[in-house]
Amino acid sequence: MVNRIIEFSNKNSFFVFGARGTGKTHLIQKQYAHGHNWYIDLLSPDLARQYLLTPSVLSQELAARKPAPEWVIIDEVQKVPALLDEVHQQIETTGQKFILSGSSARKLKRGAGNLLAGRAFVYNLFPLTAREMGSAFVLDDSLNWGSLPKLLAFNEPQDKREYLRAYASTYVREEILQEQIIRNLEPFHRFLSVAAQMAGKVINYSTIARDTGASVPTVQSYFQILEDTLLGFTLPQFHESIRKRQRANPKFYFFDSGVQRALAEELNTTIHSRTSQYGHAFEQFVINEIYRLQSYYRKDYRLSYILTGSGVEIDLIIERPGQKRAAIEIKSTTSVTKNDLRGLLTLGRDIPECELFCLSKDVMPKIIEGVHCLPWNMGLTELGL
Repeated sequence: MVNRIIEFSNKNSFFVFGARGTGKTHLIQKQYAHGHNWYIDLLSPDLARQYLLTPSVLSQELAARKPAPEWVIIDEVQKVPALLDEVHQQIETTGQKFILSGSSARKLKRGAGNLLAGRAFVYNLFPLTAREMGSAFVLDDSLNWGSLPKLLAFNEPQDKREYLRAYASTYVREEILQEQIIRNLEPFHRFLSVAAQMAGKVINYSTIARDTGASVPTVQSYFQILEDTLLGFTLPQFHESIRKRQRANPKFYFFDSGVQRALAEELNTTIHSRTSQYGHAFEQFVINEIYRLQSYYRKDYRLSYILTGSGVEIDLIIERPGQKRAAIEIKSTTSVTKNDLRGLLTLGRDIPECELFCLSKDVMPKIIEGVHCLPWNMGLTELGL
């Protein structure tokens, strides 16, 4: 039994966005699809077609329901963006509460503009965190297979491998092709493979454009598509000036390591400890955990990284409202030494109002030259997550 951390409003309409397979429908049905609540599944082609042709049917059907439902749940609402006009009207005139779930806000923004102009809260759902998995969590499994909820049903590596392969191909077909986000799918397929292989590294748009046969502006638009369809997020380079930060090339992190490995066609290889591949995967895992938890706990943390021209790097900078910044080195070692902290000790002390951390697999908390070296899960708590 998995208990999700995310907590929804019980008084206000809200959106729930998340990539396919993150458990949106299951979670909403578990909490709300009962009693007098009204559940509308737009994955039903006939139902979606009906609302596409006549969106006003929603208001007519709602008026006929006695008693009125406490919640109207519209699953995969991006299938019929015009329904948001009806939802808007019902919220304004009757005070009806809505739950609107979807795997992409992109089509809604194109079709409805302002996502109800703040009349509905917005929540994002991600694959399972280690905290949510509890005793079922195994770090090396998460690094190799990710943490989509469905994976808990599979014990054999081959089943996990086939699920992730099917997920990667199905997601592209349904979210990219059917939603008509792009017209030429072949360059985008090549882009996905290259982007997955470069996950967690500084984006070189020119190199990716050359490898995929697309222009630089097209590659930039592809990364935006990945963000809009919730397949990942960018990590900007830190700078005191927000304007300069926006100009520097970001890193890109896929929302799940298993999906990333499927897109990179790496599922036939196993990530082993004490390898550079393992260290890279562990860094991505920790950053994803921080990204998910700060969203669930509504922390409004701002995440970035530092990389100098000479190659000195700090993996993560967290700007925490009302608190000191946190500069974080992420290491997969089981025994942290001063040598692991060179980037932090070189750059971290020059960042104003900043605490220094190292999160690792070392089970012994320690302080080395002012750096708080903590087991990664203890470090998340120390960071307010």
